[in-house]
Amino acid sequence: MSIASRHAETRIIEAVRAAGFDGLTVAQARLMAGMEEGGSRISTLADRAQITKQTATVLVDRLEDAGYVVRAADPQDGRVRLVKFTDKALVMIPAARAEEERIECEWSECLGDGEFAALKTALEKLRTITDRSA
Repeated sequence: MSIASRHAETRIIEAVRAAGFDGLTVAQARLMAGMEEGGSRISTLADRAQITKQTATVLVDRLEDAGYVVRAADPQDGRVRLVKFTDKALVMIPAARAEEERIECEWSECLGDGEFAALKTALEKLRTITDRSA
């Protein structure tokens, strides 16, 4: 599972870079993958990426410097800061999603539609016991 996951992750980052979004590291991409549409707390991002809050803060700092995220007040709790996508990130996301779709098509072609559907179902079930943020 980890080999396939790393392969997909590498391809997605390469596609994003090829689309003109330079400077994005694997660690930063993993952190961004855990972001919610309306914004996420750094502690939530750290938990999803399975890194320390301090490491997540450094990654968010670098993403903010690169223009991919911004920190904003949480409308629910003014004491809390949320990490939100910028317009630059929102323009980048379709390039990542397109590569995800290409990968899924290749995997489906390799496995066949039935086996690929079974794989997706099995992975979704496994997520319920392996993803602390799910």
